[in-house]
Amino acid sequence: MMHLTGKERDWVLYDVGNSAFVMLTATVIPICFKNVAEGTGMSAADSTAYFSYASSLVTVIAAVLGPVLGAVADMKGFKKPVFACFMGIGVLGCAMLGIPAGWLLFLGIYVIAKVGYQGSLTFYDSMLTDVTTDDRVDQVSAHGYAWGYIGSCIPFVISILLILYAEPLGLGSTKAAALVFAFNAVWWFVLTLPLLRSFEQICYVEKKEHPVRESFERLFGVMKDVWNNRRIFWFLAAFFFYIDGVYTIIDMATSYGKDVGISDADLMLALLLMQMVAFPCSILFGSLAKKLEGGRLIRLSILGYLVIVLFAVRMSHAWEFWLLAVCVAVFQGGIQALSRSYFTRIIPKEQAAEYFGFYDIFGKGAAFMGTLMLGAATQLSGTSRTGIGLLSILFLAGYVLFRRAEKA
Repeated sequence: MMHLTGKERDWVLYDVGNSAFVMLTATVIPICFKNVAEGTGMSAADSTAYFSYASSLVTVIAAVLGPVLGAVADMKGFKKPVFACFMGIGVLGCAMLGIPAGWLLFLGIYVIAKVGYQGSLTFYDSMLTDVTTDDRVDQVSAHGYAWGYIGSCIPFVISILLILYAEPLGLGSTKAAALVFAFNAVWWFVLTLPLLRSFEQICYVEKKEHPVRESFERLFGVMKDVWNNRRIFWFLAAFFFYIDGVYTIIDMATSYGKDVGISDADLMLALLLMQMVAFPCSILFGSLAKKLEGGRLIRLSILGYLVIVLFAVRMSHAWEFWLLAVCVAVFQGGIQALSRSYFTRIIPKEQAAEYFGFYDIFGKGAAFMGTLMLGAATQLSGTSRTGIGLLSILFLAGYVLFRRAEKA
């Protein structure tokens, strides 16, 4: 296995830390929300739709903030403090999710926490250019996702045990949920400390007399450069579609599973298995990138997700959800890690945060389309199977546009 330098290891640890929150957003948070919402008489289709709309709002906010803050963070000495600010918002929001609240307040806190998480990733992704070199970027990026997957299993297992054994432990469901959110927030914060301590911004633009105005001027310059560089433009267009489908599946898998009758225990244990399978598969994709062209592996992953979506439309049994969880795990880390490293190689390193701000618009920020589409289709048709089926359009469009980017 590849040996990581100290700075690379500290960078990877942040993925281990924030992945605890990612697991909560895929399992505990939607389950808690749906249980609270359905306790008020809300239908399963409506609770899935409202959670979709909240996820869409998060990505729109992150998309608006990303490029502007990225332009500021590219200036010397700015990247670390802006990153720390968003990380702090995410950690605090995660802890506050344990406060007993109605379904609307719960969703509001979730939006704040996830905006903090999404915002921190804009700067975290751009830090990759500062902590490693071009010849190691594929593998380091893959290690980030891989160790994030396996590392998140520790707080997730503890969280499951607290939830399942809340009554025997004398906690009750409310106290158990509060402990789960507080514990995951602390995990996230503690594992961020090594990166905050060791990170040095190597790639930057010099600080100007009027940094905010200068940032906006450079932001518009980057917009023009993205439009003129057809390889970057078509890659971002492809990324907009295929990663939108990936993130929608991550955000909505648990809600969809509950809608088709999968039990809470099966949902959480299947997603735990997914994290464990994703670890070696992410490492494998990073290693394969040394022998096979990265674009070929991205295309393979897009087609893999297309098959997954088509199978999910007819899913009705727990064993099928377990099978899908394993299939998603095979491709999830690879497509995220290779997309990040692919983009890192085609952009100017001294403007990495600015470009990754646009990366988030076309990537994490674009995920509003998939969740919004899924939510609207679910409400209109009365079944979430319709919304899941429509995700196939995103992967088909992403594949076609990625092929165009490779030829640019």
